Amino acid sequence: MLIGLTAGVIAGLLGVGGGVLFVPALTIGLGLSQIDAEATSLLAIIPVALVGAWRQNARGDVDLPTAGAIGLLAVAGAAAGAVLANALPERALQIGFALLILAIAAQLVRRAI
Repeated sequence: MLIGLTAGVIAGLLGVGGGVLFVPALTIGLGLSQIDAEATSLLAIIPVALVGAWRQNARGDVDLPTAGAIGLLAVAGAAAGAVLANALPERALQIGFALLILAIAAQLVRRAI
């Protein structure tokens, strides 16, 4: 529960995706494998995304046609990504995730400067 609450607050404050926070917390804090942490994070983010989208839509901040298109394409991408993730060695997933976090960090630092 602490992982979810902390990740939600940080994601809301800093605008980073919950998975960037959930996956390391689940692997380091709970000892889950990379694939289990990624799968758990994907399932956990569904209610968060729904509530966030509902709240932002109430404020008029959601471009519904764009959101619908992205959502539909993301479903196909998530299905393909899950197949690929299960076919890759866990070490490759760990390195890929670490590189993604570094790229996100570099982008955040660049924007802050």
